[in-house]
Amino acid sequence: MFQVRLHGRGGQGVVTAAEMLSIAAFLEKRYAQAFPSFGSERTGAPVVSYCRIDDKEIRLREPILAPDALIIQDPTLFHSVNVFQGLKPDGRILINSTRSLEELSLADFAAKFPAGHVRRIGASELASEHVGRPLPNAALLGAFAAVTGLLHFDSVEQAIRTKFAGEIGDGNVAAARAAYEAMGGNGAVGAKGESASC
Repeated sequence: MFQVRLHGRGGQGVVTAAEMLSIAAFLEKRYAQAFPSFGSERTGAPVVSYCRIDDKEIRLREPILAPDALIIQDPTLFHSVNVFQGLKPDGRILINSTRSLEELSLADFAAKFPAGHVRRIGASELASEHVGRPLPNAALLGAFAAVTGLLHFDSVEQAIRTKFAGEIGDGNVAAARAAYEAMGGNGAVGAKGESASC
């Protein structure tokens, strides 16, 4: 079972991101489960959502305390929430930021993980460019597919289109594709993302 915990703030589409991740897994004939941690729903309040993916039926229903991966939609949470709590020693971290790990004060922490397991990408900037609003969730899913190899991009695209129709869907798919390509396996640094990391 692969378990993902998503951290963000109200209004950033954290819950929708987990849902799209589970839909993408389902499209690949896998079992998936997505659910939020309910609390304050006001815009800007910290929000946590979860997604489990497995090749067999998932019977667990509790929150994910030991994730295999974290998706951090808002790096300002580092100052108020222990987003890394319970992360496995070989876990993966994807951060929505154009700032370096040094600027985020994460370089020493990131060095404890295997090479390439702590990555960052300017998903909000990609969303602003392609969708017209800085909602990072779809772009982060594209990046997540690239850095983990857990899902094919076609599945991510279909999942996005189940949530967003028309031009909004097209824009979100374009943002996700740009993130996917920026985080691709060729080691190149994209315009908004960094593929090399600790």
